[in-house]
Amino acid sequence: MTWILTQSGQQFDLLRPTASMIKPVDIAHALSRLCRFNGHTRAHYSVAQHSLIVASLVPIEHQLVALLHDATEAYIGDMTRPLKAVMPEYQFVENQIWLAVCERFDIQIDLPACVKQADMVALATERRDLMPEHPGEWDCLRGVQPMKETIIPFSAESASMMFFSQLMTSMQSSHRRRLSA
Repeated sequence: MTWILTQSGQQFDLLRPTASMIKPVDIAHALSRLCRFNGHTRAHYSVAQHSLIVASLVPIEHQLVALLHDATEAYIGDMTRPLKAVMPEYQFVENQIWLAVCERFDIQIDLPACVKQADMVALATERRDLMPEHPGEWDCLRGVQPMKETIIPFSAESASMMFFSQLMTSMQSSHRRRLSA
């Protein structure tokens, strides 16, 4: 068996994903229940809230892709960077799902530089606000300044509703921009 059953009742084939299998409600639901950093935060902090923060840090024309930059995790979970780096099969499956997400939402495959930078700013802020104190340096954050605002974790239910609402708004805005271009 290579498929999972999503919250909406969708049979999602992990090895042969298609755009039609991607449901916004499933992404919002799953990402709101996935805790960043494998749960090693001081309080539950979801991938959905992380994605909302990243989207808030980019220009409006990149908000949809920023919101969806971790959408694959709704189907395969949030794997820590160090482990993901040594698992090429996982990376292949993740890429296939990303291609289906991009087709479903009509977004570019390659993340814009501003989304990558916003992701790092969010990471720096998360480390400051949500992770246990530790003197070790995170090389990937060298030179990255966290946001001024402090992150206060949302409940899973709030994160799900806010993510879904922002996703619907971003999809409409993106569609309107393409029609007027």
